[in-house]
Amino acid sequence: MTHVSSPQNNDSSARRDAGGRAWPLVLAFVTVLSISGWAYLIAMIADMVPVMDMSEAGPGMGVLNRFNLFRDLSAEARAALAVLCLPAGATFGMPGTEMTLAGLGKIFLMWAMMAMAMMLPTAVPMLRSYSARMSAHGGSGLASALPVVSATLGYLSVWLAYALVATLAQWLLFSFGAMSAMMAPVSLALTTSVLFVAGLYQFTPAKQACLRRCWYPHWVGGTGQDLGTLLSGFREGVIQGRACLGCCWAVMTVMFAVGLMNIVWIALLGGVMALEKTFPSRIFPAAIGVVLILWAGFLAATVLLASAPA
Repeated sequence: MTHVSSPQNNDSSARRDAGGRAWPLVLAFVTVLSISGWAYLIAMIADMVPVMDMSEAGPGMGVLNRFNLFRDLSAEARAALAVLCLPAGATFGMPGTEMTLAGLGKIFLMWAMMAMAMMLPTAVPMLRSYSARMSAHGGSGLASALPVVSATLGYLSVWLAYALVATLAQWLLFSFGAMSAMMAPVSLALTTSVLFVAGLYQFTPAKQACLRRCWYPHWVGGTGQDLGTLLSGFREGVIQGRACLGCCWAVMTVMFAVGLMNIVWIALLGGVMALEKTFPSRIFPAAIGVVLILWAGFLAATVLLASAPA
């Protein structure tokens, strides 16, 4: 007697095999890297909270002051504590007031951890598609997982390059007095400019082309299990990483407007980029652009009103 599987069983099996048999291994690798990024960022913030005024790290961070050991002190006493702590590098992830090579290394590490925390989760649909492709061509277990892991590293290498550029940009802004020692913008001019440019970019052809590539990745490399395939996987990851960079660099750069150690906005912007890249929609990317431009306009109006003669 021939057993005929029901459509419901077939659909359930398809969902289980959507990423291929190696997908759990790849997902575990991505999860470990993402959690490592979040763990570093959370530890960095937790190290700052006891002695610093977290509201200086950007909007939304003031809520953490309830855990500040010196929250009941006067503003002058808190400022004195900040002067004492910041140059000494009281926190392991935060540079001092003088931008030394060690300080630049800390900044780059922070950006690298932000890339793992914010951007790797957005790559899960793309990596799942690649994993399914590798499994569909005869790979199984570790053999088909390795090219996808290689693609993950290729993807991450693009964002590490962005981290290097962001580190240099932060150094320049700090050197010109545009950013504080708490890695937050000093003036509304920087905040407004970043928000406006990021919002405007949402409507450009480059943004739309890169976003479509994120929604519908296509692969050109081999499907074997040799060293050449591992290199091909890395190249595929770099190609997808470049598309992701073209899609998300502007939203990622909003961190310069809200404070680079603002973990509230790290989580919020990471979630926004994950939604944008996972669910094809013409409305959502445009809505992000409108919100950013309106926000920039509101801040610009605030500055003009404040500077207008009474």
